[in-house]
Amino acid sequence: MTALDRADARRLLALWDEQQSAYVAHREQRFEVMLDVLRLHCPADLTMLDLACGPGAITQRVLARFPDATAVAVDYDPILLRIADAALDGADVRDLDLVSDGWSAALSGRRFDAVLSSTALHWLSPDQLLRVYTAAANLLPPGGVLLNADHLRFGASAPALGEIAREHETQVRDAAFASGALTYSAWYAEAARHPELASLAVERERRFADRPPQALASLEFHLAALRTAGFTEVGTVWQYLDDYVVFARR
Repeated sequence: MTALDRADARRLLALWDEQQSAYVAHREQRFEVMLDVLRLHCPADLTMLDLACGPGAITQRVLARFPDATAVAVDYDPILLRIADAALDGADVRDLDLVSDGWSAALSGRRFDAVLSSTALHWLSPDQLLRVYTAAANLLPPGGVLLNADHLRFGASAPALGEIAREHETQVRDAAFASGALTYSAWYAEAARHPELASLAVERERRFADRPPQALASLEFHLAALRTAGFTEVGTVWQYLDDYVVFARR
């Protein structure tokens, strides 16, 4: 079987970025804010943990901006993990399940300056999210930061804002697809054209067979969960309609 090489992996990562930007307006602004927080708050040789890293979008940007940084990137999707492992230079890519209570123990004694995640933790139930935030807090020293970028939908108390956000999202998505961006499912179909990645599809299906999509937790829940997890300062550092970058300091 032909092994996935760096060129193939980086092509799929670039297509992933394009695909995700169809679902997340101003996605690069999210990353710029996260990188600014790291630049202003963390050492240049920071050690960062990328939670649910996908094919490596955050880690790629952090390592490009901070050449002396150390990165650990974790995910549970075998296809995304294989791409990240091939695409990222110098990152420690780990196969870890955030739903498992013991995932952080696998990092055995590692300490991080920052924990980052993007468009991923909405797959967790509220209880699972609290446990992940608590585990992340325990991996950070005092002053360490967590940054989570995700859609945090407006609730029933803000119906007009909710409708505006949904309509904007539809317009952005439709324009991106009309310009040639792949849908989420079409991206996986493109990845599966590579024999090595196609061979991982059955394992991916097995891993996620019993994990239905979760109701999205509100911004208020995220902030409360972070406080409960042991973070001393929480807030937001970026917002565009219902899309946020949540900040927490240990």
